[in-house]
Amino acid sequence: MSYKMNQKFQSNMQTYLIYGGTLPREPMPSNITVRLPTLEDLEAYALEQWECFLLQLINSAQVERSTSFHSSMMRVFQQGLLSARENEAPKLTENGFQFLLMDTNAQLWYIIREYISSSEDRGVDPTDLISFLLELSFHALGEAYNLNTLTDVQRSAIKDLADLGLVKLQQGRKESWFIPTKLATNLSIGFSDSSSRKEGFVVVETNFRMYAYSTSKLHCEILRLFSRIEYQLPNLIVGAITKESLYNAFENGISADQIISFLQQNAHPRVAEKTPTVPENVTDQIRLWEADRNRVDLIPSHLYEDFPSKVKFQIAFAWTHSYCSLFFSLHSPNYCNYFHMQELFEACSDFARENGCLLWEDSKKMRVIVRGELHQQMRDFLRRQR
Repeated sequence: MSYKMNQKFQSNMQTYLIYGGTLPREPMPSNITVRLPTLEDLEAYALEQWECFLLQLINSAQVERSTSFHSSMMRVFQQGLLSARENEAPKLTENGFQFLLMDTNAQLWYIIREYISSSEDRGVDPTDLISFLLELSFHALGEAYNLNTLTDVQRSAIKDLADLGLVKLQQGRKESWFIPTKLATNLSIGFSDSSSRKEGFVVVETNFRMYAYSTSKLHCEILRLFSRIEYQLPNLIVGAITKESLYNAFENGISADQIISFLQQNAHPRVAEKTPTVPENVTDQIRLWEADRNRVDLIPSHLYEDFPSKVKFQIAFAWTHSYCSLFFSLHSPNYCNYFHMQELFEACSDFARENGCLLWEDSKKMRVIVRGELHQQMRDFLRRQR
């Protein structure tokens, strides 16, 4: 025997579980909204806004003044992706460089997560913000929704989301409305959803030459992060992957696996179906150059030397005058200081060794190298020995 729930009760329960007892926001009638953008125009708008945001992360000078973001959004970016110093323009952090090579869906979720995390600093309840974002992800793509139905918190958030291209704001004669784009509806999609991925544009050859069939300035700037751009045509970017360009990328915190993953995910359709999409000699060489750079570790350190330099000069000066002066010098406190310096050198070496900061020592020339973090303690130790 089986039981079936009453259809009306089932529908009302589903509405309550999803919307918390409130009715979902309905689209505005078509007779009020005029000249709504088509889905193609809406997708082009979202792409333009998102690329504008990414270009501002790379170089703020490339973005027009009219497309600058609100201060609340800029504070979010500075915390996670940009580093701002006094009297200096904001620069990309290591996370910022890695962010640019992510998939669009992963980039979107990263920004939304940072936006929610910093909501309390703006006096916004994260619960209300998360609820509104979830509701927005289930709105119909391309439909218009009245701005008057939003709360103050939601109105503030919708302006920030419009900067990123998640919604498009329009003004009518009497009413104002927002239109969700594909970026907003993708909030309910997982990171690895293949349906939201764009068509690739990069072709990499075995001679490390790279051809990108794109008219986007953003694509050119992203490729410049790890390759040498030689020239750019209206619909073609030609470059090369070199050791110097990769070393610059590694210096900025981009790993070899991230570069290879970006080339594979954005491979042109003509090479995307091949195995491998990126030549093996290119991927192997990228990893070898990264391994070659990581063979040597740079450790901040300090060199201590010239322990007996002053006493040696005094003994040599006494030898040039007479045996008597030398005899006097050997019995003077200066000659005793020479042996004291040897003891001091050995004490310094032992002190650094006990603290696990000894890197190198030369007992003959009395030289010792210690880690940089021990420098202040070593200075205090030398003062106490005096």
